[in-house]
Amino acid sequence: MRSFGPYQRLKTLLKRIMPRGLLGRSLLIIVMPLVLVQLVATVVFYERHWGTVTRRLAQDLAGDVVTIVEFLRAYPGAADRAWMTNLVDDSMGLSINFIPGEVLPNAPFPSRDALFEDDLEQVLHSQLQRPFLIDASQEKWVEVRVQMQDGVLHVFASTKRLASSTTYIFLLWMVGTALLVSSIAIIFMRNQVKSVRRLAAAADALGKGHDVPYLKPEGAAEVRLAAIAFARMRDRIKSLLGHRTEMLAGVSHDLRTPLTRMKLQLALMGDAEGVADLKTDLDEMGRMIEGYLAFARGEGGEAPVKVELSRLLDEVVGGFKRQGTSIDLHIEGDMALMLRPDAVRRCLNNLIGNATRYAKQIWVRAGLRDTCVEILIDDDGPGIAAEMRDEVFRPFYRIESSRNKRTGGVGLGLTIARDIVRSHGGDIRLEDNPSGGLRVRISLPL
Repeated sequence: MRSFGPYQRLKTLLKRIMPRGLLGRSLLIIVMPLVLVQLVATVVFYERHWGTVTRRLAQDLAGDVVTIVEFLRAYPGAADRAWMTNLVDDSMGLSINFIPGEVLPNAPFPSRDALFEDDLEQVLHSQLQRPFLIDASQEKWVEVRVQMQDGVLHVFASTKRLASSTTYIFLLWMVGTALLVSSIAIIFMRNQVKSVRRLAAAADALGKGHDVPYLKPEGAAEVRLAAIAFARMRDRIKSLLGHRTEMLAGVSHDLRTPLTRMKLQLALMGDAEGVADLKTDLDEMGRMIEGYLAFARGEGGEAPVKVELSRLLDEVVGGFKRQGTSIDLHIEGDMALMLRPDAVRRCLNNLIGNATRYAKQIWVRAGLRDTCVEILIDDDGPGIAAEMRDEVFRPFYRIESSRNKRTGGVGLGLTIARDIVRSHGGDIRLEDNPSGGLRVRISLPL
């Protein structure tokens, strides 16, 4: 059993979570370093600036508390306490309250995990030589209780004295810059990816045989070069197809003319010996020539139109039924696709016609499957061995044990069918029919 190490597992995990699109990966390349830099800056800020400022503020507050405690210890009179209370409130921004006879509780107050609480406690332990408790359970103020000889001193301070306002400014700056840079990166990369998507859509349409209009080169320099190369390739393909069609039209005329003369000569010879065999050979030659020309010419000149597939299948199957073929047709709802109807009709005729030569019963089914339309053609014939299913799509290939001049053509039916299906962006496969025989599976994209 193959074992995967930690590195391989990490690599597999990264492949799963990494974005697959160019836009996502580009943004990841741009934004990820920005996020890492900000994380490092945040850690440094909290380790250096925040920690230092918090400790300094805690020392200032602790110093004020120690000053108040020492003053009250030196001057315990009521008048001195009143004077100190007014002074603290006016100049230190603190509020004090002395409760005679009170004793500090043994249990500490509940904490809300304020960041300054530990620093304040450490400073008070080092500077204040008396028992004390810190109550930081409130959001707006913190209370320090100090045990005096004759009671407990309550010192109230605003939490603003222990929190640096620059922290929030820093966080807003970090988040704001991250959002700004990310927004600019998204807008810029989306414009760049848009040109790549247009080029991909044009290439896909050209591969399906659709007419591709002028594609304006735009985007990055490399994308512009690819668009220009695509336009030149499209023009060369159109020119090549046009010249080939013209040449084949002439070849078709040149070959059909002598065949027609030969048929006329045979018709004038009546029922002489060997005439029937010659007529059969001429008919076979005519079918072979038509097959060769159809394969070479293809269906590239036909423009794609929106076709209701159910109606097209009804027409094709109806033609075979009129010839006495036993065919069962089942269509799952209406399916409209952009197709070249004559080409698809020729494809279906080749496939169903091929099945009629070797089977007694044929089943044709069509339905929607996710993002494509699937057509199944099943028969109860002898089928085709699995190792030969790729070979039968080769031009002029024939299975000699089952295909001869009576049962087969020239070995181009499946080849033409596959070319037509693939020119529409689909695919065709040969499989085993679960009930015995051969299954042809055609997939056409919506």
